[in-house]
Amino acid sequence: MKWLIRILFILVAVAGLVIGALLLMPGDKLGKILAEQVKAQTGRELTLSGDVRLSFWPVLGMETGPVTFGNAPWASSEPMLSAQSLAVGVDASALLAGDVRIRRVVAEDPVLRLELSQGRGNWEMSAPQTGASNTGSGNADAPAPNSAAPAETGTVTLDQLELSNARLVYVENGVPQMDFSGVDLKASWPDVTAPMKMSASMLVPGGAVEVDLEIPDLPAFSSGAVTPLVLGLTAPGGEISFDGRVNLAGEMDGKTHVRTTNTDAMLAAFGQGGVSVPMGLGRVADVSGHMTYTKDGRISLRDMRAVLDQNSFDGAADIVIASPPKITARLSTGDLDLTQATAGSAPSSGGGTGGGGKQAPEGWSQAPIDASPLSLANGTIRLKANSIAIPDMTFGPSDLSLSLDRSRAVLKMEPATLFSGKLTGEVVANNRNGLSVGGNLTATGIDLKQALTTLGGVERLSGTASGTLQFLGVGQTEAQIMRSLSGKGSLDVGKGVISGFDLDRLMGRGEGSGGTTVFNSLTATYTIQDGNLTNNDLLMQLDNFRADGAGRVGLGARDIDYVFTPVALRANGGNGIAVPVRIKGPWSDPSIKPDLSKVIEAATEEKLKELEQDAKDKALKKVGEELNTTISDSEQVEDALKQKLEDEAKKGLLKLLGRD
Repeated sequence: MKWLIRILFILVAVAGLVIGALLLMPGDKLGKILAEQVKAQTGRELTLSGDVRLSFWPVLGMETGPVTFGNAPWASSEPMLSAQSLAVGVDASALLAGDVRIRRVVAEDPVLRLELSQGRGNWEMSAPQTGASNTGSGNADAPAPNSAAPAETGTVTLDQLELSNARLVYVENGVPQMDFSGVDLKASWPDVTAPMKMSASMLVPGGAVEVDLEIPDLPAFSSGAVTPLVLGLTAPGGEISFDGRVNLAGEMDGKTHVRTTNTDAMLAAFGQGGVSVPMGLGRVADVSGHMTYTKDGRISLRDMRAVLDQNSFDGAADIVIASPPKITARLSTGDLDLTQATAGSAPSSGGGTGGGGKQAPEGWSQAPIDASPLSLANGTIRLKANSIAIPDMTFGPSDLSLSLDRSRAVLKMEPATLFSGKLTGEVVANNRNGLSVGGNLTATGIDLKQALTTLGGVERLSGTASGTLQFLGVGQTEAQIMRSLSGKGSLDVGKGVISGFDLDRLMGRGEGSGGTTVFNSLTATYTIQDGNLTNNDLLMQLDNFRADGAGRVGLGARDIDYVFTPVALRANGGNGIAVPVRIKGPWSDPSIKPDLSKVIEAATEEKLKELEQDAKDKALKKVGEELNTTISDSEQVEDALKQKLEDEAKKGLLKLLGRD
């Protein structure tokens, strides 16, 4: 028994001497020994600088100064890990049992570079193969005789991982996919059957992004299997949550929920600063649905529900992450309110027809139009809505398709309901080299009074209209666009009313109709040039007469100079004459008066005709008296003269022959 005690004492003494020698060994010597062991086990170079301090029980630990850990031979030349300081501690008792229980890993200013290429990850490590070759059998792949089977590896767990001011880089097949700096990260995986939990924060414009995630089965995830994932992210202006499945490549599938209280701030936090989301399209947003994300940067959303400000949508969307993103979506909504979509771009002083900015008296807005939202994305969005309210007008049930391509938007109406009628065709807004707007539209069943009142403040003409319109305008303000308009079109109105003057009374029938003119139909074609609409073939049909029209409508200047010319279809009982009517002045208050110059011209022409006829009648009467006959028209004068000459010749011949 004494010998046993002496042997144990000697073993303890020897161990103490070894440990003491290690503790007293200079730091550079310890670092060299550790580097050699790491290389032997992993094949990677480990470089330690500064003092290296070790602890042995109960935690086998190491603390060092600046450190680098080499990358895989097939990866880039940059180290996989570097840090200004590193502290590692392993549970010594667990290590003796064959398990690796990492108590702590603490690094300051680390740079962690993870690379994946052809299914290999640079975090996968194994001891290098020895150069010994088999002899005897000649089979290089055959195991050596009596070689032992590989020992089963123990479990690996992590109690505490802390990275301060870290830079995280992820490279896939040589292409950087992620590069974040200023990251503080903590992770814990205390047991192989426990979930791995991680939290991280990173400074961004406007604050910090904080991420919390949980992977219930870390071993399966590390092996490349698809595993569950619960993730929560908060950022300046909003938050994102995900509950679903993920794989090692970062592909995801599950339920996603995005909430923002300030979408502009959240976009800025993710590198999209300077973007201003229009009111009604998600300055405050709540979007949920089933999301699938693939490693090529594609996101699909199904069973999507989006509440954007006061508007809500249902549908599906596909997004390609790019700059700008590409979006393909099919959405449906009830009543869509975009009346404040341009609010905030400039102060308003009232007047005009809207546009959210300073306006000239009785004119179009002079405020610059912010067309930058046209560059926010590319793609196609199909929308079906019960109604769509925009500044100054409201669409009824509509089926719209919006295509965006490099700051050029094309809105197709298939159809859209507006002013109680239907619009088909397309409208284009192009902001690639300055703003231009154009369109090619066909309208049917339009309430003309609603349309003219909304678009130009004209309230005197009503009826149900159909027509066509092609137009193009260029400018950075409403006023510039309206004054530059060019195009052409046609108008066809059924039975309608013109308020403010009575053509029946002006035609002298003696029957008024309450200061209005009721017509049976109205047709016209027109051209537009430099903001002026010109028409020369207007035809208005009434019961007893018609009215032709010609003139100019100033779309840019918001004025009119137009003449209606009534033409009697019946005798009208001699109670009056046709009186042309001239409409002239600003749209808001044009003057409507008989065109007396036309009346005078007509009366003068009639008087001249009367005088000419009177003189003609007197001349014919005088000639008849001289010729002793009755002459009623100029054609009878020649015959009468011939007859007179013939009679005189006969008389002269008889006298010559001596006869009476």
